[in-house]
Amino acid sequence: MGDQWKKRPVLSKEKARHVGTPGWYSRGYVPHFSGEEITQTVTFRLFDSMPQTVLARWREELKQLPDNELDRAWRKRIDGYLDQGYGSCLTKEDRIAAIIQGSLLYSDGDRYRLHAWVVMPNHVHVLFTPTSGLEMGKIVHTWKSYTAHECNKALGRRGDFWRKEPFDRYIRDEQHFANAVAYIENNPVKAGLCRSPQDWKWSSAGYWAKAE
Repeated sequence: MGDQWKKRPVLSKEKARHVGTPGWYSRGYVPHFSGEEITQTVTFRLFDSMPQTVLARWREELKQLPDNELDRAWRKRIDGYLDQGYGSCLTKEDRIAAIIQGSLLYSDGDRYRLHAWVVMPNHVHVLFTPTSGLEMGKIVHTWKSYTAHECNKALGRRGDFWRKEPFDRYIRDEQHFANAVAYIENNPVKAGLCRSPQDWKWSSAGYWAKAE
């Protein structure tokens, strides 16, 4: 997993399970797994982070691709678009990002094991493993429900905060895990928001750099 993870008490040393486990299914353009103790990445984004017209155009453009290529192309387009900072970018404010990061950390080691995360200006990436008996969907719903309420209250606004549908994906093996960590923690660098992952305080890289 790399030396950088040896000091992190929340690190899971288990390998993720593979496709073929009961519960695997595909919803829309993002195949994912809703099960227990499956290490997964999830992305949830602000209500106005992507125009529906753009998503509709992409669906039309990509519909002829085979499933394995479709998933990769779909995610690449979404991630690239989100990093452009479209929409209100409500989560770029420190007080709002702090609410979200605090929510993720709150039940770490209890309801799930949190491995990596980043709060970007208009979306959030999380890599985590649910505790036995808890479903990924319920955990993500709790994060989104609590943060939507608290962030709206802090901003003095009402209405939608997150898009209803998150994007999630199970982790296949250790290499996939390492790639997911690298992608998540380098996201602010790739988006031009900072020079190194440790500079972004609303992420696992920044959090652990400060702690150490």
